[in-house]
Amino acid sequence: MEDDRTGYAGALEELQAILAELEGEAVDVDVLATRVARADELLTLCRERLEAARVQVEKVVAAAEDA
Repeated sequence: MEDDRTGYAGALEELQAILAELEGEAVDVDVLATRVARADELLTLCRERLEAARVQVEKVVAAAEDA
């Protein structure tokens, strides 16, 4: 992954830019594979961040229920 410090919002923004680029009429075939690979990395990052947030929320809810 290019930048492990990319946050969820930044990754989502970059994904949207890649999607817009790929939907355009002037898609450069020479960079297509690179952009799709980057999108895959960003999707993985987003999934990981969402899963980490889900786990954290579950911990907070469990702690609140025990209180």
